[in-house]
Parts: sequence; structure tokens; C-alpha cells
Amino acid sequence: MKLHILAIAAHPDDLELGCAGTIINHTRAGQAVGIVDLTEGELSTRGTVPTRYEEARRAAEVMGVVVRENAKMADGFFRNDEEHQRKLITFIRHYRPEIVIANALSDRHPDHGKGGRLIADSCFLSGLARISTQRDGVEQHPWRPKRVFHMIQDRPLEPTFIVDISDSFEQKMNAIKCYESQFFSPGAEGPVTYISTGNFLQELTGRDVTMGKRIGTRYGEGFVCENLPGISNLDALILPQLP
Repeated sequence: MKLHILAIAAHPDDLELGCAGTIINHTRAGQAVGIVDLTEGELSTRGTVPTRYEEARRAAEVMGVVVRENAKMADGFFRNDEEHQRKLITFIRHYRPEIVIANALSDRHPDHGKGGRLIADSCFLSGLARISTQRDGVEQHPWRPKRVFHMIQDRPLEPTFIVDISDSFEQKMNAIKCYESQFFSPGAEGPVTYISTGNFLQELTGRDVTMGKRIGTRYGEGFVCENLPGISNLDALILPQLP
């Protein structure tokens, strides 16, 4: 299966929180988008692994992605080393994405920064012909995505660019709310955590409002990239202005 975008992140719900609006923009345009969660989120204070799989499945349906897999790396303990890079390369070469969306390179949760670096390094290594990988017993061909974009997560990083998600924001929030075990929900069981307080989703909304304001739209999602992106003409930077 050839994907246009492969979104990869450390935990189920990372992508929903960081860039679901952007994903929805592309799936609505008819482009094939897939997700690879690096871990099963087994160290989460609330919920269970089976619960997270079901929540991730429902969120994927809301976003319109065509495939979602889990690499089953160890939550909290995976490393950016050869073993994990080779494992991730098999996914990159299998789906051959033009664009990869990854975790932030620096964030509150150490898995996010660690995951962001692992994903970026694996995307580069995936293009090297002398690295041999197989999937289902079949030798894979080298593939290097054209771009790697890191979403902005908990820490307020300066974006390289911002995507207008005004039309997809409501659908993004519906995807996030699929994770009932993780976020504030009346009657939900489990101790209060950093992301389960009643204010968390309001703060998330505020972040997207602030990003949108910076580009003259209602909502936005910011991204950071290590290699500066280019455009063919200045008209690509024009957005419709709010009335």
C-alpha cells in the first residue's frame, strides 16, 4: 500500500492531539494517510491496552485514515538505536510515504522527543540501499520520504509553518474524544492525571486558536522541520482572510 502521508508517534492519541486537523485535511482531499503508533501506551495511568486499541481504532475512523498499525515498542523504554531503527524502517519502506509526520523533537514527555529523533533518523536510514530489511519474508527496497515534519505537542515551540485547520477542527476534537479513558469524561474511572483534568482540552483549543490567529485563520496546527521547506511561488502562502 502506497501512502501519501505516514504519521508516526510514540503513543496512541499523540497524533490526534498534535495534528489530527492536518490529517483530516488530507484525507478529505482523497489522499491516503496511515498511522503507526510506536507503543501500546501500556504505562498510561488510566485505561488498559485493549481499551487504547479500541479508542485508536475509532479515532482512526473519525480521521479517515486507511491503515493504523502498532510497532509494539516498549512504552517509556524504547530507544533510538539500531534495533528500533530497523524495525521502523520496515514500516517506512512498506508504505513508501512522500511525507512523514513525527513527534516533536523536544517535549514534556521524554518519549516524544525520543520518538521524534527515532522517526527522523529512521526516515533517512530507510533510503540507504545497503541496509537490508524484510517484511513478511520479502526483501524491501530503499525508500526515503521527501519531508519529515514534527508536530508541536505540549511545549510551546516556534513553528516553521502553520496549517489552517479551521474546517477540520471540530472533527479533530471528535477524534480526540474517542480516548474516553484518557481525557476528562464524566463518570470515567481512574486517578486524575495531567491530561485528564477538565481544563486540558480547553487549553488544547487555546493553542490551536493561537496558532490560527498567527496566520489569520480561526484554528491552526504548527509544525517544525529541520530542513527548511520551499515553495514554487509566493501565492502558495496566501490564505483566505477571516471576515
